[in-house]
Amino acid sequence: MSLQISAVPSPSPAHQTSRLAERRSRNFNPSIWGDYFLKYTSDSNSMKLNLIDQIQRLGLAYHFETEIDEQLEQLHKSYFEFHHGNNDDDLHTIALLFRLLRQQGYNVSCVIFNKFKDNKGNFNKSLITDVQGLLSLFEACHLGFHGDDILNDALAFTITHLESIDKGKVRPTLQKQILLSLAKLDFNLLQEQHQKELGHITRWWKDLNVERKFPFARDRLVEAYFWMSAIYFELEYEATREILTKTNVIFSIMDDLYDGYGTSEELELFTEAIERWDVDAKEKLPEYMQLFYQTVLGLYDEIGSEMTRKEQSYRLFYAKEVEYMPVASVTIGCEFNMVTSLLRMGDTTTKNDFDWLLFSDPKMVKATNVVCRLMNDIAGYKSEQERGDAASSVECFMKQYGVTEEEAMEVLRKQVVDAWKDINEELCHPTAVPTFLLVRILNYSRTFHVIYNDEKDHYSHAGTRFKELVTSLLVNPLPI
Repeated sequence: MSLQISAVPSPSPAHQTSRLAERRSRNFNPSIWGDYFLKYTSDSNSMKLNLIDQIQRLGLAYHFETEIDEQLEQLHKSYFEFHHGNNDDDLHTIALLFRLLRQQGYNVSCVIFNKFKDNKGNFNKSLITDVQGLLSLFEACHLGFHGDDILNDALAFTITHLESIDKGKVRPTLQKQILLSLAKLDFNLLQEQHQKELGHITRWWKDLNVERKFPFARDRLVEAYFWMSAIYFELEYEATREILTKTNVIFSIMDDLYDGYGTSEELELFTEAIERWDVDAKEKLPEYMQLFYQTVLGLYDEIGSEMTRKEQSYRLFYAKEVEYMPVASVTIGCEFNMVTSLLRMGDTTTKNDFDWLLFSDPKMVKATNVVCRLMNDIAGYKSEQERGDAASSVECFMKQYGVTEEEAMEVLRKQVVDAWKDINEELCHPTAVPTFLLVRILNYSRTFHVIYNDEKDHYSHAGTRFKELVTSLLVNPLPI
C-alpha cells in the first residue's frame, strides 16, 4: 500500500513553537444557550402530528390515507424517543401523539402520562392553565382500554378543570385553520353528490307510496340517508349509501310494525312469512302486511339481481340471513347494517368477512350492539313507555334490581363506556379482519352519539336537532 506524500512542506518544530507563542487568548464569554435548542430537533414530528390532526378534523383525511399511514408508522417507531425525550413536558403533543397512534390501531401504553403526575400520584397543578393540553388529554382519554386507570384519572381531572375555565379568556382557536378553503370546497362537492343521490332515493321512496300504505310508520328517509352517509361518506361509496338507506327505512317500518302497530297474532304470521321467504307466504297476512311483505321481497330481489349480475350471488345468503335477525331477536341491527353495507362493496369484501360478521360472534360487534341498544333505550324509553311499547333495558334493570330510574341509567351509561373500551381494543393491530371493515363498525357506533345526543331520540323526533343537522350537512353549502 502506497503512502500519500503532501507536496506542502511541514513546518519545523521550532517554527510551530513560534506560531503557538504568537496566539492570544480572546477570553470570549461561554455560550449562554448551551443545549437549549436541542429540544427543537423533534419539532418536525410535532408539526406532523398537528398537521395530521387538522387534516382529520377538516374531514380531508380520506384524500391522504396512505400518507397519514406512513407518517404515523414512522411516529410509532419513534414513540420511545417521545416517551423519554424533551417533549415530555408538552402535554398537548404527547396527548395528541397517543390519541393519533391509538386511533391508527397501535397499542401504545398510557403510562406515558405518568410524566405529568407529582410524587403523590396526582396530575400536576401546573397543567390547570394549559387549556390546549387539557383538551388534548381529554380527547385522548376516550381511546382507553380496560385497565387504563391512568386515563380514568385523567378524564376526571380534565373534566373538572375544563368546566371551570373562563371561556371568555380562551382564544377562539387554539390552532391555525390551515387547509380551510380546501375543506370547504371538498365539503360542498361531497354535499352536491349526496344531494343527487338523495334525490334518486326519494323518487324510489315516493313510488312506494309509504305514507298511504304504511301510515303507522315513521317517514325518516332523509334522516336515514344522513345516518348511513356518516358511516360511508366518501364519493366512491354511492352504491353502499343507497342500499343502506333503502334497507334501513324498510327496517324502520318493520321496527314500528313490531313495536306498536301489529297484533301478536299478526306478528307471528309475519315472522313465519319472513322465515319462509316466499311470495306465496303472504296469503295468510292481513292486507297491509301483504303490501309490506311484497316491498321487502321486492327490495331484496333488486339486490339479488345485481349480485347475480356481478357474479357475487353467494352474498344473497347473507343478505337474507341478516334480514331474519331483527325479526328473530331484540338486536338493534348492527349486523344488519354491516352485512348490508358489504353487499355492494365489490371485490374488496370477501366471504370470510361476511362469515366473521355473522357467525364468529365478534367482540367488536357485540360491543357496538351494546352501545347502540343502550343509547337507544336511555334516550327513548320514556316515550316508548308512554306509547305502550315493549319494556326497554332501563325498565328491565329497574324491576330486576329494585333501583331507581337514575341508578339504572347510571349503570347502563357505565356499560356503554365499557363497551367503547372493547371497541378501542379490537381496533388494535393485528386485527381479525381488514381494518377497513372495523372502521365502518366504529363509524356506526359513533353515529349513535349523534342520533341520541344528550340522551334524546332525535331520530324519532326529527323536527328539532336532527333537522338542524340535516340542513347543515345536506342543504346549506359552506361559503367559500
